[in-house]
Amino acid sequence: MNEPGFWDSPEKSQEYVKELNTLKNTVNDYKQLESEFEDVQVFLDMGYEENDPAIVPEVQEALDKFVEHYETLRLTTLLSGPYDKDNAILTLHAGAGGTESCDWASMLCRMYMRYAEKKGYSCEMLDFLEGDEAGYKSVTLEIKGENAYGHLKSEHGIHRLVRMSPFNAAGKRQTSFVSCDVMPDIEEDIDIEINEADLRIDTYHSSGAGGQHVNKTSSAIRITHYPTGIVVQCQNERSQFQNKDKAMQMLKAKLLLMKQQENEQKESGIRGEVRDVNFGSQIRSYVLQPYTMVKDHRTNAETGNADSVLDGNLDLFTNAYLKWLVTGEKAGND
Repeated sequence: MNEPGFWDSPEKSQEYVKELNTLKNTVNDYKQLESEFEDVQVFLDMGYEENDPAIVPEVQEALDKFVEHYETLRLTTLLSGPYDKDNAILTLHAGAGGTESCDWASMLCRMYMRYAEKKGYSCEMLDFLEGDEAGYKSVTLEIKGENAYGHLKSEHGIHRLVRMSPFNAAGKRQTSFVSCDVMPDIEEDIDIEINEADLRIDTYHSSGAGGQHVNKTSSAIRITHYPTGIVVQCQNERSQFQNKDKAMQMLKAKLLLMKQQENEQKESGIRGEVRDVNFGSQIRSYVLQPYTMVKDHRTNAETGNADSVLDGNLDLFTNAYLKWLVTGEKAGND
């Protein structure tokens, strides 16, 4: 912080402030854990001194709280990837299943928005394409917060839903698929050369908030990179220039990840292999009928409380993924 002109650089000052806040949060978390451990010791001492079995539930409650907090902090040490501390950009694409899959995409969109809210992250919709009857054909969210990408990288892959379809007049059980692509929102300038001749840049009318401005100007941007087939879109900014800047940043980040995947096997977990959005390729299944269960097929983590998961309670799965990614350990079946 003693660099000449440090505070004259907004980017540098924001970087150091972010790092300072991260360190403060780490220290506060440790102090809270220490306090919870002392609470357990106090309850134990009281129990021995008074020889009172009635205090056992209080000891157990304090111990459970300590163990849960300890496990959460332990898992944060597994967030050691080069982009884990970055914000995340999450894109959902409806797959096989038509209107049912579009509705499933909107359910997942809500799930990730609720997850961000519970984590204290901010969430903004960068782009969306509505389904013909309901839901989204595609939707892109920008989720900002400490270690957002590190936690959400577990969500990359195909998500499968089994339920009684509200769009099926016969009321039959139906299976739907949505692909989820997660990438870090790398803030610094990415040194990747892109040939303008390799790009197709399309403009279209924004369909989000913005009043009369929305339908009068083609401010939304879609960029297609011919050599790789990557397509990025942005429509949330107020001007075409801002949307193009954001879309180019997303394209560069995707190209950087692709390049690292090709050169270093250890980076293969950043984006993962691309699979068809169809049967047999899912990373996680959400079953709502004839019973309720959510199961991750990579880590074996599962729960019967599907409603809680769809309401944004994803820590069971994100934590199990981190543990599996680093240690190879899979969750036991409860």
